[in-house]
Amino acid sequence: MKRNRLSSRKRISADATELGRLAICLAESGGKLEDAFWEKQLADLVDKLLHDGAEDDLNASLDRLFDSHAAAHDCLADIIESRAECCVLSHQGQDFDILLFNVPLLAWSRFSIPAGTISKSALQMLKVHLGAHVFSASAQLALADYLYSPDQLPRSFVDTWQLMRDLGGSALCNNVLKLDVSVMPETNQFLSDTRYLIGAIAVPRGMPLFRWNESENCTRESALREWVKQGGPCLEPLLTGCAFQTLLADAYHAACRTADMASRPYSLRASVAFLQTTLGKPAEALRAVIGGFHDKRLEEFRIGFGPRDGDAVFHGVIWPLLGAEDETTDVVGEVETLLRESGIKEIMVHGQRFPFEFCDDCGAPLYPNIEGDAVHAEMPEQNNAPSQTLH
Repeated sequence: MKRNRLSSRKRISADATELGRLAICLAESGGKLEDAFWEKQLADLVDKLLHDGAEDDLNASLDRLFDSHAAAHDCLADIIESRAECCVLSHQGQDFDILLFNVPLLAWSRFSIPAGTISKSALQMLKVHLGAHVFSASAQLALADYLYSPDQLPRSFVDTWQLMRDLGGSALCNNVLKLDVSVMPETNQFLSDTRYLIGAIAVPRGMPLFRWNESENCTRESALREWVKQGGPCLEPLLTGCAFQTLLADAYHAACRTADMASRPYSLRASVAFLQTTLGKPAEALRAVIGGFHDKRLEEFRIGFGPRDGDAVFHGVIWPLLGAEDETTDVVGEVETLLRESGIKEIMVHGQRFPFEFCDDCGAPLYPNIEGDAVHAEMPEQNNAPSQTLH
């Protein structure tokens, strides 16, 4: 996915250099026909590197372009993402388009948010409703039998590409891909977090992928409504003890970005609801303090929640900047609006530059208080609820 990258000036391979050259040519192309010429060459080289497991070459070229040519960086990132999440496979003499998809679920709970293996019966019901309400009539569908946390998603483009091909083969053969859960990383526990259903569809080459591709009477909005209505009850047993919001299935990387954007306001609202429930006080009794935290640039806003009549910070939310957002984006205005809609009336915004720091002892993020200091978020001692961080 497109992301902020650390500067790298190390010598890079011939393939990584060629990736950069082709991406610059594509970025500087003057028309669709030339675009197609450069895209084909770039896609062929990316396919080769994914097949060879050359993750370092892909990342080295992205790092170099991030420093030197932003437009070419985005062109290359788009191509790598697309080749990692889709391909063409042949089955019984016919070509099929394969797409890796992702269904994000936003959830919050005072208890642990589940992640783990999905039962065979639940998996079948989810496939039925996704097939009926989201994907095209010609799509063959496979789902991984696992509810992923962010820590368990594929770690690289090559890993994503391999999962896409494995699930695509399962879709073509109508098999269930059983994952080796023993190698899954531990899930970090947060009050508010995202979970993911990951699968692949296989459609005859050139045929529609989604319901809204094949009927003018179906839109993304109507597909989401039906998926929430019909698929939601199937998800409840997977998210016991959680409040959750279901997002629409989409191509893998696009769905990840959608989830990142949607999780920020969701976490704010979840924080307010959690504090009201845990403290037994209305939202009007709380104060929110907003501060911008900087490294070389503004990285994120952190919101500290505490009592309106005191200076303590009970809880915190991190609002990271995403995409093209920077100091000129009115993030604070968006955050203030969401807080007021959630019932918070006392809001303080610090204009100072907070350093991008974490606790030296435990690594937890620090949050702004009304005095302009960055401090630990600590729930009141008499409260028995777990002290957790929203992100």
